[in-house]
Amino acid sequence: MDQTLCCDAQRRIDVANSTTLNGIDFVEVVDVGAQFQQGLRVHFLRAPAPAGITAANVRISGGERFTGIVVDRPPTYDNNVLLLHVDQPGDFSTYTLQLVQPDGSGLPMTGMDPVLASAQFSFKVDCPSPFDCQSSTACAPAVAAVPELNYLAKDYAGFRQLMLDRLATQVPGWQESHVADLGVALVEMLAYVGDYLSYQQDAVATEAYLGTARLRTSVRRHARLVDYFMQEGCSARAWVQVQVQADNVALPAHTPVLGGKAGAAPVVARASYVAALAGLPVVFETAQAATLFQAHQQIGFHTWGDRRCALPRGATRATLRGRFPNLKPGDVLVFEEVLGPETGLAADADPTHRQAVRLVSVSVDDAKGQPLQDPLYKQPVTQIAWAADDALAFPLCLSARIAKDNTESDVSDISVARGNIVMADHGQRLAAAEAIGEVPAPTLFRAPAASGAMCSAARREPVPPRFRPRLARSPLTWAVPFDPTDLAASAAALQQPDAARAAPAIQLAGQLEGLSVDWFAQQDLLGSHADDPHFVVEPDDAGVAWLRFGDGSHGRRPASGTTFSASYRVGTGSAGNVGAGTLVRIVTDDPAIVGVRQPLPASGGSEPESIASVRANAPYALRTQQRAVTTDDYARLAAQLPGVQSAAATMRWTGSWRSVFVTVDPFGGGALDAESQARLAQSLDSLRMAGHDLEIEAPIAVPLDIAMEVRVRPDYFRAEVAQALSEVFNSRVRPDGRLGLFHPDNFRIGQDVYSSPLYAAAMAIDGVESVQITTFQRRGEPGRAALDAGVLPIGRLEVARLDNNPDFPERGVFSFAVRGGK
Repeated sequence: MDQTLCCDAQRRIDVANSTTLNGIDFVEVVDVGAQFQQGLRVHFLRAPAPAGITAANVRISGGERFTGIVVDRPPTYDNNVLLLHVDQPGDFSTYTLQLVQPDGSGLPMTGMDPVLASAQFSFKVDCPSPFDCQSSTACAPAVAAVPELNYLAKDYAGFRQLMLDRLATQVPGWQESHVADLGVALVEMLAYVGDYLSYQQDAVATEAYLGTARLRTSVRRHARLVDYFMQEGCSARAWVQVQVQADNVALPAHTPVLGGKAGAAPVVARASYVAALAGLPVVFETAQAATLFQAHQQIGFHTWGDRRCALPRGATRATLRGRFPNLKPGDVLVFEEVLGPETGLAADADPTHRQAVRLVSVSVDDAKGQPLQDPLYKQPVTQIAWAADDALAFPLCLSARIAKDNTESDVSDISVARGNIVMADHGQRLAAAEAIGEVPAPTLFRAPAASGAMCSAARREPVPPRFRPRLARSPLTWAVPFDPTDLAASAAALQQPDAARAAPAIQLAGQLEGLSVDWFAQQDLLGSHADDPHFVVEPDDAGVAWLRFGDGSHGRRPASGTTFSASYRVGTGSAGNVGAGTLVRIVTDDPAIVGVRQPLPASGGSEPESIASVRANAPYALRTQQRAVTTDDYARLAAQLPGVQSAAATMRWTGSWRSVFVTVDPFGGGALDAESQARLAQSLDSLRMAGHDLEIEAPIAVPLDIAMEVRVRPDYFRAEVAQALSEVFNSRVRPDGRLGLFHPDNFRIGQDVYSSPLYAAAMAIDGVESVQITTFQRRGEPGRAALDAGVLPIGRLEVARLDNNPDFPERGVFSFAVRGGK
């Protein structure tokens, strides 16, 4: 018989159903009493077994150690089973049992199928084995002959010579070397392709490392591996005033605001918007919906009848002339000088005296619910307060006395407050969604692995098609989301967005079989689930935005046939940092809106981060410790929190566990209330070690007692020098913005106090001839040790304090005696 291996034993089925032929199904080895493995049970496909079988009809061949095994007893029958007894057991090899004619011809016995007249068996079939007894139908894959290659060949000339050398060994009779020969032409064509392939391989190896990568996409992905996000720039923001001629005017979000030349029409109809864009103006869009009121366009300040008034630098409160019940916390006002304080002319107004403030409280009624008014002049008023971060950066003149033609007159409304202020963000939204393509069907399938089983059908596994569409227009706008309901942010903070939080202004709509799904941009897909409709925007070196989708594990993989359309904005970066007065046109069909002003310059626009910057900064992001282990770690991380000037930490055993007490000194010397302590504790909670309890506490204030004697030069007045000393040696913010020498922000936790800065500050005042410090000690602890040493030691959890407030001498006292002068 041949050695053909087949997967389906159809012949066995046909013989079992035959009426003329029979065949051996299998051979079973059994023990006969005490005789080990000397019984054979031959099972036939049909019952009964063929009659008349004798020992001469049975031939057993095979064996390695034990051969020549014969049947030594007459066979017996058990229905379709033939029972045989052999003279000895066999070895571990495979034996063959045949039923042949007794004449020695070796032909199959009459009535037996020639193919199934024999069967293979093993005497040791009952021995334990981890392998399947079924014969394998393995088709061993052919091993291809691998030619010897020179991997140093990386360019056209090297590949050409390598192929010519190979041909010389394979086709020695071919000696043609003319360039017009077909063989030479094929060799040179393949060398050309190989040269480009080699360049691509080198480029891939180059992009594999942050230090050598040249493509922006590669650098971005490398940086993400070390938890560093490459910034793609940020759009600029501007505060604009929308002018109306009615009340309760609804301004929708995303209303375009355009730049233009002086004299241009202030309102552009939506039907004319496309034509207006032909002039390539700078385009902003309002980032919020707003309700506008005519009374808010210009609001005067109420000075309670006093004249020549001003809001000082650092002011956070004012009174408006009139009742404005529609003003509410979160609204933005722009304080603007509209007349020159010296001349009273609008042309002499200082354009730098403009500042946006965000209101934190608005009062139009008193505690009894009665309208606020000036009882002397019967003038309704509105009291407002704004965020401390928006404290006035300059003195704002409210009224002045103007001299003209030898006469003087009092002029009010030198500065006014302007309402209807709306945040606008740089970038132009496309008029219609852009079709960016359809996910193609798979065209490639992975080659099935050589499983060794030729009979199992190989499943074709499709290779997911690559779908990386690009946007037709660039640059894509990257903007920080603006939340008008977040009242914690000041106007100054809103106008300086953090570029690290900028997100692409794009949204996709995917259509498949009549169903539409919105897809949303993410910073990366590592946190996306398998079914999340997320994608990532990856701008290339030219600023063109490419879109990358998920792989089915991190983010959803779009199904083949899905068609996408993109709604997005274009325009970003420093190009949006336009000057004040640039935005002068608004696109609307509302007749109540009559114009727009930009009183302040736009700011916050930044360019995408350079590759060199990522190479320099990304490795350090991985090395930046984001956990607190030692007390120094707790102090360092606490000092990095907003509003914290300095910090120290102490670890103590509190009976059952270790507690870390973080001593925090806030800016401005303010008290640590329960809300501030909870906020700081929450910020540090994710950084603490497991098993460490965390407590926030205030530093121990050390009041100082300092006295000095100052001698004035003969040609200076003692009073003027004393006044200058009091302006320097105090704990307040000076009119020019500098801090007084004893301001709380000049002291840190654990910072010793030296006498030398006191001498230097006093001697820097005009008219001071000499200075002598006579008292330099802690309050209530007299002694000359610190005075003689020139330094007053401060403990590790202490902070120096000197308010010089006569009502609270326990907070520190400073005194000076001025002698000499006039």
